[in-house]
Parts: sequence; C-alpha cells; structure tokens
Amino acid sequence: MIADADDHASEPPAANPHARTLLVDGFVVVEVVGEIDLATAEFVLEHLDAATGRPSPDVLVDLRNVEFIDCSGLRVLCRGETRARERGGRLRLVSDAPHILRLLRGAGLMKRLPPLPALPGEGRT
Repeated sequence: MIADADDHASEPPAANPHARTLLVDGFVVVEVVGEIDLATAEFVLEHLDAATGRPSPDVLVDLRNVEFIDCSGLRVLCRGETRARERGGRLRLVSDAPHILRLLRGAGLMKRLPPLPALPGEGRT
C-alpha cells in the first residue's frame, strides 16, 4: 500500500534516477526519465505526491524522456491527477511521443490526461 506524502512538505524530494522536480516559469515540473514500471514507479510517486500535496498545485509531468511506461506508471499518474484535482489544482502531462500517446489512448486516459507537446513557453524567443 502506498502512503500519502506529507501534505505540508515544502521541499521537493531529492532527484533520483527516474524523476526530479523543477520550478519552470511558475510551474512545478516533475521530469521523468527512463522506464516507469513496477520497479521504478515509487521513485516517480514520491515526486508527484510532493508536487500535488499543497493547495492548488499546477503540475506538469514531463514524459518526453520516458522510454517505457506500464500500468504501474499509469496508476501513479492517475493518482497524481486525482490528488491535484482534489486540492483545487491540476496535473498535466507533457509528451508527443507516439508510444505514450498510444498507451494513453488504449487506457482511455486521453480526456483525463491530455498531453501537451511541450512545456508552456518552450520555443519562445
């Protein structure tokens, strides 16, 4: 069973081999890399729980460097989206990778977690 993170934690967790938390243009960005599966989902979960644990979180989960994600990874993303929504905020994904889009479509999550192709403001001059 997964325990809830401390809702009052002010510091993001330390970066790990699969996730790190950044502040980019006013957004909390959880950057995820590599493979997200049963063995690694907890590393992502600690960052999402911290990012969604405060009131009105606006979280972007950057999946552009994710090579593989299974149902354990989807579970973690859905949990983060639910936590953000329950606190009056939102969680959005960032990815235009065909394998991520295919997985979201197949799982019926495109409406719940519609991905952005890039972080807001990227490509500005």
